[in-house]
Amino acid sequence: MLAAILGSLVGIVLGLTGAGGSIFAVPLLVFGLGWTLPQATPVALLAVLAAATLGTATGWRSGLIARRAALLAGLLGSLSAPLGLALAARLPARMLVLAFAAAMLVVAARMLRQAGAAPDDARVVRAAADGAVDAGDPLCRIDPATQRLRWNRPCAFAVAVAGAVTGVLSGALGVGAGFVIVPTLRAVTGLSMQACVATSLMTIAIVSTAATAAHLVAAGPAALPLAVAAPFVGGALLGMLASRRVARRISGPVLQSLFAALMIAAAALLAWRELAPG
Repeated sequence: MLAAILGSLVGIVLGLTGAGGSIFAVPLLVFGLGWTLPQATPVALLAVLAAATLGTATGWRSGLIARRAALLAGLLGSLSAPLGLALAARLPARMLVLAFAAAMLVVAARMLRQAGAAPDDARVVRAAADGAVDAGDPLCRIDPATQRLRWNRPCAFAVAVAGAVTGVLSGALGVGAGFVIVPTLRAVTGLSMQACVATSLMTIAIVSTAATAAHLVAAGPAALPLAVAAPFVGGALLGMLASRRVARRISGPVLQSLFAALMIAAAALLAWRELAPG
């Protein structure tokens, strides 16, 4: 029962913000169930993969996902993850973690200011819902006829870089795609926050598939204790279903503020994990 409750928290956070699944799943298993990090990692990866895949399915039906953006970012993230592993082996882990935490705080502050400055979410286009509006000349504009991104070289480059950075961070720090993908999509596209979250979920599903497969190949199927993994994954799926229903009713600025608050909490968690004695 406890595993199912903890898993539902992961699904809720992931479904509402498109991020935070992996960075919170491992601590929940470690502190909630008393597991070691090697025990918790494969179960957390599997839960995030399952929840993100379910979120992708619901977002696909609603037309919110920028599919080519998610595929591009996800594939590059999967390919660049080994580079992150190599980087982690060469550079001090504390330096990497603290630098990333500081960057998260800067991005979170920017997103909070943006949400406060646009209470009606007028700066973006609600994908597959509203008509086109002035998006402040983003790199990736929305086609008013198809409600899809109009691709050009700067747009593709920005999404590709975000995907590659995501993979490096996932490999080096064990963090998920959402903390890079969602702010990038908000900065360079005319997509709504809801569409950014849905697109992030598809990216996470792709990257998590590669990460889970690599971990299982290295550690073997015995690394997954099914008695605990099953309820944890089941809880994550239920949390995802519930949160995606709620997310449709939350305004863009509120959702963006929630994401920024999650980034601040995750940055604090990362810093605490590195700086805490013992």
